[in-house]
Amino acid sequence: MVGSRDYGELSQLIRKAGLLRRRYGYYAVKISLNVIAFAGGWVAFFKVGDSWWQLFLAVFFAVMFGQLSFIGHDAGHKQIFRTGRANDAIGFWHGGMVGLSYASWMAQHTRHHANPNHEDDDPDIHIPAIAFTTEQAVARRGFFRWMAKYQAFLFFPLLLLEGFSLHVSSINALLRKDLRSRRMEMCLLVGHFAAYLTAVFLVLSPLTGVIFILVHQCLWGLYMGCSFAPGHKGMPILGAGQKLDFLRKQVLTSRNVRGGVWVDFTLGALNYQVEHHLFPSMARPNLRLAQPIVRAFCASKGIEYSQCGWLRTYGYVLQHLHAVGAPLRLASN
Repeated sequence: MVGSRDYGELSQLIRKAGLLRRRYGYYAVKISLNVIAFAGGWVAFFKVGDSWWQLFLAVFFAVMFGQLSFIGHDAGHKQIFRTGRANDAIGFWHGGMVGLSYASWMAQHTRHHANPNHEDDDPDIHIPAIAFTTEQAVARRGFFRWMAKYQAFLFFPLLLLEGFSLHVSSINALLRKDLRSRRMEMCLLVGHFAAYLTAVFLVLSPLTGVIFILVHQCLWGLYMGCSFAPGHKGMPILGAGQKLDFLRKQVLTSRNVRGGVWVDFTLGALNYQVEHHLFPSMARPNLRLAQPIVRAFCASKGIEYSQCGWLRTYGYVLQHLHAVGAPLRLASN
């Protein structure tokens, strides 16, 4: 198949450039700095005591939870170490620090990578709160139908609930008996919530503690949603009978976010969504180096390569969601 040869040719270019090599030094520094900053945040939390100044630390912890989650994502894709066991150790550890089931999230994320934006097989476009196709929107009933009508306006407010949703889905997954490492993850999650809630309500008054949790968890959810959504939302959705080779399936359904080192840091290099989907085990810092190679290769093969500025990506996302809800708004007029 021509498509298979195309991907093989691109893989050779990437391999010759040395971009599939591990970056042990990078991850050693990155993980160490994250852990030091995270621990330092908790030291500051206890030092500040019962004060509304803690809300600034709630913002800090929202960012730290995002950065720790990005490391868990890298570990799940075996970007850090060669062996699955070593990567999983990092993944479970980081999942425990933020209160997520690493195994459950990876099971869903692996399915997404296999079939991104596929109307039947991608779990990331099958969620109750958002309709990603007109067929999904029309099939909604009751309150969810009303939400689909105005989902472009509700998108960012809904992301504020993403952190809580991630916790709940992790707990629900662990209640099933088919999840690997279930007992260990149950201990990690129980330990996380016990330590987190004890620290918050030991130091803060009940009202301040509740507001601290709301600010922290809502901003973390917003951060996660704003980091993952630009990569695929608003890009073509593949139908049940639509067949593409691996290269085109990954490139045509993904979008990069243009930017410098600051964008790379903020989005955990998820702004290189095209390169990440083509080479999911590529170490995070190598994605920037692979980008010009992949883009030039796609141009030589006549494959559309999508990339735009950060704010423009959200424009595309909102335009798509608004268009999906249009038939419902017209029907109600």
